[in-house]
Order: sequence, then C-alpha cells, then structure tokens
Amino acid sequence: MRKFKDLMLDVWREVSQHLEIGQSISAIARLLERELPLKQLCLRQLLEQECCLIDLAQWRVGNDAPPPARTTLTHTQVNRILKWRQDSKAIVHAPGERLHPLLRLTAPEHASSAAAMLASAFTTSQHEHGVLIAVAKPKARFTQKHAQFFQMLSRAVLAAIENDSRLRELEQLRKAAEADRQSLLRRLGRDELAEDAIVGANTGLQEAMRRVELVAQSGAPALILGESGSGKELAARAIHRRSARCDGPFVRVNCGAIPPELIDSQLFGHEKGAFTGAVDQRQGWFERADGGTLFLDEIGDLPLAAQVRLLLVLQDGWLERVGGHKPIQVDVRIVAATHSDLPAMVGEGKFREDLWYRIAVFPIILPPLRERKDDVPELARHFARRAARRFGLRPVMPAEDDIQLLRQYDWPGNVREFSAVIDRAAILGDGVRLEIAKALGMSPRKLNEAAVEMASSIDAQIPATLTQSFPSLEQATREHIERALQLTNGRVEGFFGAARLLRVNPNTLRSKMRKLSLDRTAYAQT
Repeated sequence: MRKFKDLMLDVWREVSQHLEIGQSISAIARLLERELPLKQLCLRQLLEQECCLIDLAQWRVGNDAPPPARTTLTHTQVNRILKWRQDSKAIVHAPGERLHPLLRLTAPEHASSAAAMLASAFTTSQHEHGVLIAVAKPKARFTQKHAQFFQMLSRAVLAAIENDSRLRELEQLRKAAEADRQSLLRRLGRDELAEDAIVGANTGLQEAMRRVELVAQSGAPALILGESGSGKELAARAIHRRSARCDGPFVRVNCGAIPPELIDSQLFGHEKGAFTGAVDQRQGWFERADGGTLFLDEIGDLPLAAQVRLLLVLQDGWLERVGGHKPIQVDVRIVAATHSDLPAMVGEGKFREDLWYRIAVFPIILPPLRERKDDVPELARHFARRAARRFGLRPVMPAEDDIQLLRQYDWPGNVREFSAVIDRAAILGDGVRLEIAKALGMSPRKLNEAAVEMASSIDAQIPATLTQSFPSLEQATREHIERALQLTNGRVEGFFGAARLLRVNPNTLRSKMRKLSLDRTAYAQT
C-alpha cells in the first residue's frame, strides 16, 4: 500500500490546486492511471428533490469524455442509494459477474458492458449526495486493494466537490453584487458605459483634462482645486481610471466630515482596546486603499496634528495603527482636493507648508461653471437623460429657450446645483417637458430672496404700534417664569415648586432660567 499512500498524497496536491470540479477529476484520473487500469472516471450527483442523478464531471482515456448524462430515478431507488451511502462500502464488479443492482441504478450506461468497475457513494458537508464510478480497461480487473484505495480517494473527491461548490457560491455572490451595483447605477441615473466620458472634456474642461491625462500615468500626487460642486471627485476618479492602479481600490475620504477625535483612527486604523469603544481591530483608509488611490476630499479641513501623521505616511509609506506598535507598509497614490485657498492657509499657519509641497506636486484647477457656459447645452442634455432614467420618466431634452435660461444663471453651486435644477425640472414636467423656469425659481438663492421679500412685506403690513406693544417670545417666557417663581417663593422643584406649577421638568426649568439669567433667590421671601 506504500505506493497508494504516495499516490494519495499526489491526489491531495492536485485537489488543492484546482477549484473547478472538472479540472480536479481530470487531474486525479491522470494520476490514477499510474497504478490502476483506469479507462473512465465519472462523478455523479444525486438530486433528491428531483429524483435523478446528474454528471458533475467525466474523464475518459483520450480526453473524449461523453456528454453529461441525466438518469431519472424513483423515490425507492433514491432511498436505496442513500442507504448505500450509510453503509460506506465500495462496490467491486469483476468482468463476467452479475452487475450489482446499485451499479444498474448509478451506471446504467455500463449495464451491458463486460468491463470491471469500482463505485463508492459519498455525502458532502453540505449534505449533497453522489457516486464516484471507475471503469477499467478491457480485460483488466480491480482488486480489493484498489477498492480500499478507492474508499480513501472518495475523501479527496469530497474536498474537490466542496471547492467547486464554494467557487459556484462565490460566482453567484459576484453576480448578485454586480446586479445590485447595476440596479444602484440605474437608480442614480449613471451610465456605466459613459463613465469615462466627462461632459465638457473637449470644451470648458479641456485644459483640466489634459493635465489629468498627464498626471494619471506618472503616479505622482495630484491636487485638484475648484469651487464646491465643480466636479473634483469626478476628476479624481478619472485620474485613477487612467492610471496603472485602475484595478486597485479607489477610496474617497471627506476630511471635513470626520470628527477631530476620530481622524487618526479613520485614516490609519486602530488596534483592539486602543481607546474606549475600540472593540476590535480596524483597518484605516490608507490600508483599505493599498495598491490603489486614496482621494482626500477637502484636505484643507484636516487638523494640524493629523497633517503631521499624514505627512509621515506620504514620505516613507509606513504607518502605525492607533494603539499599535507594528509598522505597516502601504502603497497608496494620493489625490487631494479642496475649495479652500491652501497657500493663504499656509501663510496663516493653518496648513503645514511641508505638506503643501508634498501634495501640490501637480495641481489641477477646475473652472467654475459660470466660466464655461459653452458646456451648458451638453450638460443639460446629459442630466436630462439621467433624470429620466432615475425617475422612470420619458426622456425629454431641453428646448432652446430652456438653454438660454440656463446660460443666464451664474450657478453658484456649479455642476452640483445644475444637476439638482434639471432633476427638479424633470419632476415638475412629469415626462412631458422640462420646467426649467420653475426649477430655477426654486433654487436656494431665489427661495432666499423670496423669503426675505415675503418677510419684508409681512412686516410692512403690521402696524408699528402693535409691534411695539406686543412682547417677544423670550420676553413672554421670562415674565411667565418670573410669575411662577414669585408664587412659589423662588422654589424650583417639589410639590410647591415652580416646575410643578409650569408642568415642566425641574432640570428643564433650571436650563431656561440660566439662559434668561434668572436667579431664584431674588424671588425668595426672607
């Protein structure tokens, strides 16, 4: 059996190197040819609910395996195969002998064959049942030693089946994730095929995109400057997609949205127990972006202490998690962005000069939308198509009058505001038209102007004598609390306290008294 043990070791090596069951069975069969008179190896799976056997994998000498077969069974026959699995005995069939009933069920295509056969039933950890069948070459026989080895072989085959099962599960999860991603893109109105195309790349953004192309392949840090809503993240993603790191992760971090006390933990990670609430180990954004691009949006909002640690990582590529003592090397390309005036912040001491020189290797300036009005027609059509997909409306393109209205507006919110206006116009038009005029009338600036105008008109309608005699809410609240304190002799809580009289919590009353600078002792009778 020495040679069979060595052969078994080789079989396990092959199983560990292949995930797809067909590849595993072919590799195993080629090894078995060394010691067994093997002509064909067949792996079949029992489907209990469907009452049938199907081929999972086939191998035959000369690589001319027959097409996958399907054998229909009765419930009684299914139970007989399951009982065979419980017995855990391999069946050895010799030429000239009467074919075993279980072989007639599991290998009916060999029922009239004079070839020797070996068969063993199995059950995986996922409770999948099946049969492994070996057919010998003409005039050859399988011995009891072959049967013992075949019994051992079934364990390796089980491992191969489970590898294949995990592979199929991963593939299903991948397809489900891809379907979810596509569904999300449709809801967001994003066209993945046009993701690389940036509206205005050949007109208003031509110079910026030229610089994007230049810096993308260099691997150097890039700094994107532009007003809020001008498309800085879009430019950062374009740099990533055009770089050698395009297959790596793209991680976006909004530096202004991280609480100061959590910045180190978010960027560099932390070890379990590093601080209260650190119940487990956590990778930071740098580790998550390893091999890809880390987009630091609004980098000007980073506190000075975090800027020091960021500079150290950029200089040598090493970091330490909060509470850790083991250096971790990361390979990350930094793309930063801000709408702040970083040179001015450097002069004021609010941004480190050495960090500025490190990230501003290749600055890219995105012009505001008011400086590239020639892009308005293309942007309007782009966002109109996106709005129609997002809201399930009939696609309606803007008319020439609409384009003129959009050109006349100065767009303080840039492309982000432009997108919101087109979305409103599509909803108001309900798939019939784009209500651009109404949508522009609901812009934040217009609404604010309307609110101020309405407030002024209301003030104008109220007589001056009434506004002078009518107390403010704060004044009325003060007088009400003072009256309660006078009636209770300055007592705040208790059965005869002011809080009970005012029907509020004593702590709430104390808080209001502090805001109004009311001292209860002033109302206590001596």
